[in-house]
This record gives sequence, structure tokens and C-alpha cells, in this order.
Amino acid sequence: MKTKLHLTYFLPLISLIFATSCKTEKMTQNKITPPTVAKKPKELEKFDDVRIDNYYWLNQRENPEVIKYLEDENNYYEQITAHTDQLKDTLFKEMKSRIKEDDSSVPYKSNKYFYITKYVKGGQYPVYSRKKENLKAKEEIIFDVNKMAENYDYFALNNFSISPNNELATFGTDTVSRRQYTIQIKNLKTGKIYSEKIENTTGSATWANDNKTIFYTKKDPKTLRSYTIMKHILGTPVSEDIEVYNEKDATFDTFIYKTKSKKYLVIGSNSTLTTEYRILDANNPNGEFKVFQPRKRGLEYHIAHFKDKFYIITNKDGAKNFKIMKTPEDKTTFENWTDEIKHREDTFIEDFSIFKDYLVLEERHNGLGKIRIKKWDKSQDYYLPFNEETYSASVHNNPEFDTEILRYSYESFTTPSSVIDFNMKTKEKEIKKEQEVLGGKFDKNNYKSERIWAEARDGKKIPVSIVYHKDTKPSKETPLLLYGYGSYGYTLEDRFSTTRLSLLDRGFIYAVAHVRGSQYLGRDWYEDGKLLKKKNTFYDFIDAGKYLVKKQYTSPKHLYAEGGSAGGLLMGAIVNMESDLFNGVIAAVPFVDVLTTMLDDSIPLTTGEYDEWGNPNIKEYYDYMKSYSPYDNVQAKNYPNMLVTTGLHDSQVQYFEPAKWVAKLRELKKDNKILLLHTDMKVGHGGASGRFNALKDIAKDYSFILDLEGVSK
Repeated sequence: MKTKLHLTYFLPLISLIFATSCKTEKMTQNKITPPTVAKKPKELEKFDDVRIDNYYWLNQRENPEVIKYLEDENNYYEQITAHTDQLKDTLFKEMKSRIKEDDSSVPYKSNKYFYITKYVKGGQYPVYSRKKENLKAKEEIIFDVNKMAENYDYFALNNFSISPNNELATFGTDTVSRRQYTIQIKNLKTGKIYSEKIENTTGSATWANDNKTIFYTKKDPKTLRSYTIMKHILGTPVSEDIEVYNEKDATFDTFIYKTKSKKYLVIGSNSTLTTEYRILDANNPNGEFKVFQPRKRGLEYHIAHFKDKFYIITNKDGAKNFKIMKTPEDKTTFENWTDEIKHREDTFIEDFSIFKDYLVLEERHNGLGKIRIKKWDKSQDYYLPFNEETYSASVHNNPEFDTEILRYSYESFTTPSSVIDFNMKTKEKEIKKEQEVLGGKFDKNNYKSERIWAEARDGKKIPVSIVYHKDTKPSKETPLLLYGYGSYGYTLEDRFSTTRLSLLDRGFIYAVAHVRGSQYLGRDWYEDGKLLKKKNTFYDFIDAGKYLVKKQYTSPKHLYAEGGSAGGLLMGAIVNMESDLFNGVIAAVPFVDVLTTMLDDSIPLTTGEYDEWGNPNIKEYYDYMKSYSPYDNVQAKNYPNMLVTTGLHDSQVQYFEPAKWVAKLRELKKDNKILLLHTDMKVGHGGASGRFNALKDIAKDYSFILDLEGVSK
């Protein structure tokens, strides 16, 4: 629900465009009548509290009346936005023109092969290939996803997994966008795809070291929870697959992987607050998995193997911002763990990578990502230098142990993404690839980025990252799009975007509010925006918007907000709380019917969310959720202009949540502003598949707010 995220340049004309915006045709409902939908009251009672849900019946996916309503809303969207069709097309072509269509990734080496992802001109999907031993060797095509997707409206290929002998590959495909993948096996020497089809999985599979045994994760067909680990032996019927682990706690998911050392198979179980692992020698796939450290409420840990030890990132001993510990591989319970990197109050450890001679830490300090390199013999301990005020840096694909080369990526709001190889011994770096922005007009020096600290109502400082064209002068008349998420501890990175240029070059400021509920400022920042403190997320976003208005970056007439999934919940909450602060809001796949969804454990993924939102079967949480749930708090008042989007096959936020929300808004709102619902009848939570189809979705979103500003070109 929830989670687990988009022309030409008119630089000399920016001020002219906005000065004459009043003359430009804007969206108007005119004589077009919005769709209506039947009210069929349903009583929902809990703790002697009765809620009347007039639109509960819209959860009947197979009901023709439901489908007709969604199609009516789509038709209404098309009519209301028909005058922006040319703008949408211009935006799409403009964004597409910046993409290098025949592009390829930096090759990475794993088990004697270099692996490459490339795109061909006109191709929607990637082509995966490899070369043996060196980059001059003959290219072997592993998967051409363009060919695989030819007969489907939607197609997704999940991460494929290569057998230890490099001869076979497992792969998962989803053709519905429900994130229920079918696993198959391909012989990379002959090109043959074996007859086994393993359905209703996560799509990922893990090889034992015998090259014939794979482990995979099944999903519950109704709730879609990843609940059991199965073992399949090549050439045997799928019906004979053996269950090796069943996660019986409905608040946990389970998964399986192999350590970077290739020595251990690892089964993981996790909820929001608690983790547990089981390990098995990968050379003994028929053995029994051993519990690494039994689950303990509130204990989070993740493991990596190196030589004769396991290294653990954990919050043990009250280490809120996490620390690194180690333990002998034959003594894995936590009484044997000892500190390797101690906990620090001001630094959040996000991840770590192990090499033969080095330990690499990914840390976050004061909101900015840091990469720390520490030699095992303690002769070196230093940070990579990053000089921009706000940026994103992260360790890239590093599957090899025995190397001095660290591959990492770097980008910012103004700097295109780069993949860099850094020699940890000599400290020399080589830029292997920098993202190309085609069209000949992009110059990073034409854009400015900054980070400001907005004042929250409780005295906290909210980081807000901002980017705009150097010719754009922040003022009361400047349009600004404020983006937010703020859940699950997920941190929005300040990344470069070629599509965003279409807004910046038309005079928009783009900003990200790093609200509580993320881990931008460490674990406390997350803890202060969840459960019974969830409203801090909403207040932070509102206060960030008010601060931008106060500092005259924009004004309510020109302030826009956007968020998706749990960020869509954020959008739903803020329009109920401060409807006059924003001129327009985009809510993508919004999680807005919080209370009803969290009370229904048959809805996909609900039970695993209790530690994030609370369990509404407990009255304290029920009352708190009800106080902010956007659907339950729609009021008879004015609302901003709104675009709400969803997908019929969404497995994370079911389509009926935004559909019900829009129906209730239509019933109660008092204004004549635009309210649009667009349902993609062919996709799910992540939107359209294919890189160009995704651009069309972004063009729709951008055209909505540009039109509200009177921009038609």
C-alpha cells in the first residue's frame, strides 16, 4: 500500500510565457458533466463506531458497473484535458528526445563474465547480454525483452539469476502488472526454455552450488504476501517441489538469497521492526536451514559473510542509527556478536559492502549520503569527497570480492548520473559513464540547486531540496512543484532527471520536502513520523509549503504538490488539512482509505503494515487512523485542482481506494475546480511498462499543472 516513485527550450521566453498566461486557455469543465456513481451505503462498525461507506461496493473488480464507472471517469479526463493533447505530445517528444535510445550500461564482472544491459533505438525494453572473460569477446544475448514483450500490453522481466556454472538462468515474468511472477529456466548454451513454469512467485530464484537446485519464494494468491520458500530440482515436476520454510506470522514476509561469498544460502524473514535469518551451506541444498539469531521484537539485523565470520548491520543494544558487528560463522546468536563499527548518534549507517581488503560503509550525516572506506588492517579510513550542497551517492554493483576497485554512482539535481570506478588503494577514480542528455541544449551551469531548512510548527527544521533554472527568479508569481513521500523510512534522494527539465525550462521550481517518516535525518526522523506520530509527516509537508510561500519562492496561487502511493496518502491528508495552500495536487496510486484497508487482512499486504501504521484492531490506533485517513475526512468545502491516477491491477494500493476517494470528493466538495481520475486499465502500481510509455504518463502529469499555469507549449 503503500510502497514501496517524472520541447524545446523556451529560456528567453519564460517570463513572457507567464506574463501572458492569463490569455492562455486553461482547463475548464464548461458544460461537461462529471461522472456520477451510485451510492450503496454499507455500515462498517468497530468499537461501537459506525462508519457509512457509500462507495464500498467499488471494490468489485469484476462488476461491469464498476468498470463502466472507471471508464466514464477516463472519458471525462479525456474530454476535460483534450485541449492539452498537443502539450502532452510536445512534452512526450521533448522528454524522449533527451534520451539516448541506443544506450548501454557499464559492464560489470561476475564469475568470469561481463554483464551488460543495453537499449536499442526504438526499443521500449532492455536487452541483457554478456561477454566471457573480456569485453572483446563475442556477445551472448541472454534476454531480449523487446521480443519477449511483443504480444503483451504490459510486460516485466524480474531479476534473472545465473547458475554457478554459467550455463542456466532463471527468470520471472509478469504480464498483468500484479507483481505475481512466473519463473522459468533458460539454457544459455542452447537458448532453450525448459518446460517448468513456477507460478505465483516473487520472480527471483537462488541457485544452490550444484547447478540443479533452485530456491524461490511463493506468494499467497489472495493477500500476495511472500510466505513460503520452495525448493525445485531441474527436470522434476513443479508439483513435487518441496517447501523448506513457511513464514506463519502474517505480519512477516520471507525471501531467499546467496551470500556474496557464495558459501551460504540465506532465508530472511522481516517485518517493519523485526528480522530473522536462517542459513545453509550452499553445497548442501538438501540440508536443514539453521536459525542465525531467533527473532526478537524490535531487533533488526542483516548479515553478510566473509572468510570465517558474519558481519551484521543491526540496531542491537539500542543502536537506533545502526552499527556493524561481527561473529564467528559457527557462533551466530547475538551473545557472540562484537562491535566492528560503533553506533553514532549523528550518523545513520544505511548499508555496507565487503571486499577482500576493505569494508565500505554507506552512511548518512545531516541528510547527505557519505561513502566511507576502511581497510581491514586499519591502515586506511577515509571518506570520498563530495562538494555539492545536495546530491546522491551510492555504492553500485560490486559482485567481486578480490578487487581494489569500488564502483559507485553519483548525481545531483543539476549533475547527470555518473558511474565511477574508484581505486581504494591509490584513490584514483575513473568515470566509466556519464548520463548523456541529448538535444544539444543541456548545460548544468544553467541550473541552480540549494537546500533550505523550513520551520516546522513544533520547532524542528525540515530539509527541503530545491532546483530551478538560473533565469527563474523566485517570487510570488513563480510556480513551484513540491514533492513528498515520508513513509517506511524511505529517503528520497536528490537525483537528476531529464524529464524534470521540461518543468524547469518553463519556469517551474522543483522541490522535495524531506519530511518525517523518511530516514533523511536518521532513524529518529523515521520514528517521529509513523504510528501515533504519523501526522508529523503531513504537518511537515504543509509547513514546508508555508515556508516556501513565506520566503517568496512562490504563493498559494502557484504552489503544487505531488506524491504517490504512501505519498498519495500524504496528498490526501494535506488537501483535507490545508486545502487553500495549493493550487493543484497530483496524487498517484494514493493510499487514501487507510482505516478500511488496514481493517481488512484479506487485502494484499495489509498485515505486514501494522508496524508502520498501527493495528486498527486496537482502539488507540483505530481512533488515530480515523482522524487522518483521507477518505474518512473528506469535507464539504473547497479543494484544490486535483489529478488522481491509478491502475486497475494495482497489487499495493487497490484501484478502488482512489476511485472511492474521487467519488466522495465529487459528492462533497463545494468548488468548481478540476477533479480528475484516470485509471490505466492495463497496469498496476508501477504504471506503464516500457521506457517510452512511462514518459507518456509523466507528460500527462506535467501537462496538468502546466495548464493550470496557462502554459500551452
